[in-house]
Amino acid sequence: MNLFTNNTYLYTAKIIKCIYKAGKMKIEEICSVLNGELVCGSDKSQRDVTHAFASDLMSDVLTVNCSNLLLITGLANLQTIRTAEMSDIDCILFVRNKSVTPEMKKLAEELGMALITCPSTMFRASGELYRAGMKPLF
Repeated sequence: MNLFTNNTYLYTAKIIKCIYKAGKMKIEEICSVLNGELVCGSDKSQRDVTHAFASDLMSDVLTVNCSNLLLITGLANLQTIRTAEMSDIDCILFVRNKSVTPEMKKLAEELGMALITCPSTMFRASGELYRAGMKPLF
């Protein structure tokens, strides 16, 4: 079995494992599917996430009303953390290799949030999570 086939098999096994949980994924599973890194909130890795919402417009995020939500965004700044707080979102995925600053991490820790970074684009991350069984908000 060549490397590509082996990686494809492992990736497919991750996807199938997530699908059978009826759209509910743990934060650690999100990291696994996206090759992401949980940079803040490691104690929350077993928390369930039921829906995802992707946006770089924080005004759109403010209209969201859903618990156990994953915010997918490429906007990496303190305002994103504050907006998530106002919308009761406690898990944020930063795409496109965006860096979490020490100030963002400190604020997220104070608020009890989990922050994930991943190399994927927003489109790819959304698609991979959907394929893994994550439900969209709308």
